[in-house]
Amino acid sequence: MRKLLPLLNSHPGGRSALTCRYRCGDACFHEVPNKSDNEYAGDIIAGALSRRSMVRAAAVVTVAAAAGTAVVVGGPGDSVASATPLSGGGKGHGHTPTPDGARGLRFTPVAPNVADQVTIPAGHSQSVLIRWGDPILRGAPAFNPDRQTAKAQAGQFGYNNDFLSLLPLKGERGRQVLVANHEYTDEILMFKGYSAAAPTREQVEIAWAAHGISVVVVEEDRKSGKLTAVTRHELNRRLTVTSEFQLTGPAAGSELLRTSADRTGSKVLGTLNNCAGGTTPWGTTLHGEENFNQYFANGSSPTDLRYGIATGATERKWELFDKRFDLKQEPNEAHRHGWVVELDPYDPDSTPKKRTALGRFKHEAAQPRLTADGRPVVYMGDDERFDYLYKFVSSKQMKKGSSRAAHQHNLTLLDEGTLYVAKLTGDSPAGEIDGTGKLPNDGEFDGSGVWIPLATGDVSHVPGMTADEVYIFTRLAGDKVGATKMDRPEDVEPSPRTGRVYVALTNNTDRGKAGKAGPDEANPRNANKHGHILELAENWDDPAGDGFAWRLFLVAGDPKDPATYFAGFPKEKVSPISCPDNVAFDAHGNLWISTDGNALGTHDGLFGVATQGERRGELKQFLTMPNGAETCGPIVQDRRVLVAVQHPGEIDGATVEKPASAWPDGPGKIVRPSVVVVWRKDGGDIGV
Repeated sequence: MRKLLPLLNSHPGGRSALTCRYRCGDACFHEVPNKSDNEYAGDIIAGALSRRSMVRAAAVVTVAAAAGTAVVVGGPGDSVASATPLSGGGKGHGHTPTPDGARGLRFTPVAPNVADQVTIPAGHSQSVLIRWGDPILRGAPAFNPDRQTAKAQAGQFGYNNDFLSLLPLKGERGRQVLVANHEYTDEILMFKGYSAAAPTREQVEIAWAAHGISVVVVEEDRKSGKLTAVTRHELNRRLTVTSEFQLTGPAAGSELLRTSADRTGSKVLGTLNNCAGGTTPWGTTLHGEENFNQYFANGSSPTDLRYGIATGATERKWELFDKRFDLKQEPNEAHRHGWVVELDPYDPDSTPKKRTALGRFKHEAAQPRLTADGRPVVYMGDDERFDYLYKFVSSKQMKKGSSRAAHQHNLTLLDEGTLYVAKLTGDSPAGEIDGTGKLPNDGEFDGSGVWIPLATGDVSHVPGMTADEVYIFTRLAGDKVGATKMDRPEDVEPSPRTGRVYVALTNNTDRGKAGKAGPDEANPRNANKHGHILELAENWDDPAGDGFAWRLFLVAGDPKDPATYFAGFPKEKVSPISCPDNVAFDAHGNLWISTDGNALGTHDGLFGVATQGERRGELKQFLTMPNGAETCGPIVQDRRVLVAVQHPGEIDGATVEKPASAWPDGPGKIVRPSVVVVWRKDGGDIGV
């Protein structure tokens, strides 16, 4: 018999007010930008989708009770879809797994704690790979917190590292290329005597240089798996708020993207609030511009408000030092941020591209997979309460090989294709989803979904909006077509093994409040403070298709609470988890989850969970963070795990003079966001 999936009651989340202030401009304390009623879907879908799409949109997920699986069944006249069954969980009940754990997760889990350190499993070692301020470019000085300059910071590793990617480096044995995002700056934790009301120009310019992206070559110790940075390598690079980026794709050149400094609408200075990202099969990295809204002052238009841009001054006061951050003077500048950036880390002279075909919103991440005929499909979440899940399907096929022609072709793959938004439908009557934790009669939160096309090239599929408007105001396009309002969709990753797509939904304590959207089967908890993870299988295993089946894979919280769920695995054998954020896969097909804002009273951490086999749902905590820190950018290789320790010491009341953490260098040293590497002491593979 299938175990029911009860839900948790709510209580406030675990983020500090200081994190909310600097990371996202107090987004959760402002009115939710999405005020749409999303009851407009019928006419839009009928006009934009083919008959076959309509059949798929009406698909339902039926539960095969004997096998514990779900399959997508088409409507009249269609054959049964051959999507990968959304199975698993059934074997987790009444079955005794093998005693040594899922392959890749054979380590002793770290207990939840509040230690001011990175706590790792027994039998493992760790080191700091690189810190904020470490020099990576030729001529950059060693970090001195009392003598910071913008020029120095532009040659040093940036602040608040988030997304991480490691790429191979041919011709240099034992070396790889590390790419890191730098999401935002904590000025109060960077500068002694910092005045938020009156920042100096030097402080602002240092912050500009501390944002962006770092590229740095790293070298491995072949005996252990430890990594060290290769400073001043020719591939090392810093991209900042003043670096040049190019707008490409169908919206490039639009009047909505033109400013007094760029009459072409194609050249942008800077990338803002780079959160998570992705690594492409053709050797580039993708970087999501997330909470860009907080950097712009004096928003006034309805589109400004839909993107959460404030009507007054900003926290950092950048508008006092550069008019492009003042929308009264440059009303289109904000439209030039909120994109997915593509970077070629092997070409330090290349200009990174902002890919307009992927839409503009608060991009958490962007991880591609390929269709059977080699076209990239990119899944994306808009990290806002009640915003949407998207995908982009390229119209071009990737060319294999390392020739210059193939490389140049592949650098155009994300400029042509179709942008979609997701509408999810539960398979239970609406009255059975009441937000209290009571499960529907079929014993599971699951259903079907449809990808609604928004635009293809210069053709809009949204009545009343041009293609340029769809790409630049993608949130409004999602509103118009009735997309499903989600609980902060953050990282979205397809499994390299199964093609299943996993969506981290971090939390949404506004769900079910007066005047806000109530629960639905894909977001079933009112006041959802712990979040959940959704598992999606495309119809016919075709990532370019327009329909899918879905189910909730994990409902986060304390496993002692009867309301949590771990894909059917015995809950007494899993670690507690709260607020899933970034995700990644290891070589064994396990999903690794980093958390942000743990609402269980302990520190954030990194967790591994089996997605297949008899141990599906087995979740184990691999490490925990220091005081105030969030876990970011996980990379899980055979012999090592990398994490970005973001905003350590970011606790209410903390300053440089009164630090709330002594990590990573001990008491008396300034707190520094850093990248940590973990490996087994015996040199073996992680979790094997």
